Amino acid sequence: MDQGPYQYDLVVIGNGPGGLAAAKEAAAFEKKVLVLDWQNCTPTAGSGAGCANVGCVPRKLMYQAAQLGRVLKDSRRFGWECEERVSHSWSRMAEAVQNHIKSFNLCHYQDLLDSRVTYLSAFGELVGPHTIKVMDAYGNETYYSAAVFIISTRGKPRYLGVPGDREYCVTSDDLLSLPRCPGRTLVVGASVAGLECAGFLSGLGLEVTVMVRSVLLRGWDRKMAQKIENHMFVHGVNFLHNFVPVKIEQVQEGQPGRLRVTAQSTHGTDTYQGEFDTVLLAIGRDACIEDIAVDRAGVQYSHRTGKIPVNEYEQTNVGHIFAVGGVQEGRSELELTPVAIQAGRLLARRLYRGQSTKCDYTNVPLTVFTPIEYAACGLSEESANHTYGGDNIEVYHSCFWPLEWTLPARDKNSCYVKVICHIPDHERVVGLHVLGPNAGEIIQGFAVALRCGLTKEQLDTTAGVHPGCAEVLTTLTVTQRVTEAMIVRGNC
Repeated sequence: MDQGPYQYDLVVIGNGPGGLAAAKEAAAFEKKVLVLDWQNCTPTAGSGAGCANVGCVPRKLMYQAAQLGRVLKDSRRFGWECEERVSHSWSRMAEAVQNHIKSFNLCHYQDLLDSRVTYLSAFGELVGPHTIKVMDAYGNETYYSAAVFIISTRGKPRYLGVPGDREYCVTSDDLLSLPRCPGRTLVVGASVAGLECAGFLSGLGLEVTVMVRSVLLRGWDRKMAQKIENHMFVHGVNFLHNFVPVKIEQVQEGQPGRLRVTAQSTHGTDTYQGEFDTVLLAIGRDACIEDIAVDRAGVQYSHRTGKIPVNEYEQTNVGHIFAVGGVQEGRSELELTPVAIQAGRLLARRLYRGQSTKCDYTNVPLTVFTPIEYAACGLSEESANHTYGGDNIEVYHSCFWPLEWTLPARDKNSCYVKVICHIPDHERVVGLHVLGPNAGEIIQGFAVALRCGLTKEQLDTTAGVHPGCAEVLTTLTVTQRVTEAMIVRGNC
């Protein structure tokens, strides 16, 4: 990189986890680093990673609140005596979650200072290839130069673009700090965020409907997504398929008030109308770069999504400008804090320590905290068939019943695992999927095994922890081909 007479070795634009990780790593190599933490794009998010402020951390805490309600009901079957009437306080939960987030942000800010990173709560706008204009909250402008820039802005929730959406709807970001109980809720969108929010709202005893434009969890394994929908439906979540809102109206003022939603079918002329206390939008996120003026530095980006194409080194078309995290184009399914942190650290080591290791975006473990937890690593069944051909793929699978669910007689055999193997390569495991309690904890260890070339034989010769859910992965003998043949013969 050009080491001209610049004021900083590195300037990080935005407070995404990848950029902050790169900043601290670069500072550890005694580089002069500036971080511009601009929050106007996502005002509900504080300093630090979006995951911790408006993403998976608060959603999992609320998921846990719903799970505890289920455990209270189960506890009676284990001998615990408690009052029949159980209630939940939304305001107390929301306050506790926000207090946790605030404490995290304070620790995060102090961590940056301890790392000798210069931190400014200010907005940065590129005005040239190596120059950025910085404006603080009082409108004061300062210009800084840097050898390297990393763009690490967080995403912002997407709106529908129909009458009433911005006036009356809340986003998945807003819900996590909502001071009131949302009441009867329509969730628009069946993304990870949408299904997680719908799941914990239903678990807290609220009436929830999910409006699905096309499919649940686009890009994920289809069979697993269908099983999630079936489980959520059995447990009270309604699904309205193939509709999109075209208008949201307020029919009653108040907190929460009343909203009327008019929707249009995606398959014809049918219309739908329903009234809800809250309409929650979870239809995706766009990158916050429209005001950074990256084009002045020559950086190419998508004008539709705001995302930036990068190469395998996180490098934009401008050699000294990089992008990490959710601002990257083409990696929407991997907008994960741990992935961004790893990419940021490795980028700093390549820039300032002469290392060559790139971030590996394959076999990344993923988890969705729906009422029945889903975790995966590797390829979906559809992707495996497309990549290797259906005749070269064998899928081993099984339903199972967690021991802790047996006494309360809960959801018998609704949990499910499947292991996708590439037959010509000694049945190497190319995809592993778990639907059940603590699925994320289970998949973490298996993700290491997949990265090491795990085969079905190695799974079979591994002793399982008994009695546990992960044990089922070491005892799989039935394939989907056999199951489908049994169904055709009427033996299943």
